Amino acid sequence: MEKDVYVKIGERLRKQRRIMGLTQEQAAELLGVSTTYYGEIERGNRKLTIPRILTVYEKMNLEPTYLLTGEILTDKVYDEIFDGCPREKEQALEEVLRSISRLY
Repeated sequence: MEKDVYVKIGERLRKQRRIMGLTQEQAAELLGVSTTYYGEIERGNRKLTIPRILTVYEKMNLEPTYLLTGEILTDKVYDEIFDGCPREKEQALEEVLRSISRLY
């Protein structure tokens, strides 16, 4: 079970790296680790320390909550967007925001 958590973290990190158009070597350099160590993180064989999680956030723009849990937290801006949205249009708006997020 614990191994599954690290595999999922590695998958989310790999996804972000690919979105950024980086190789494993480039991502490793960005995070200040060896290519071998970075590859082990992506495969779920190595753990990220808290300082390294913060580096991932700073250098790869990957929210720690999403990296660790896969959950995207709503924030004030997100809530404000939905504030004026009719209830029957909320699902459509959420889909649009998800699509924009994937493009980003």
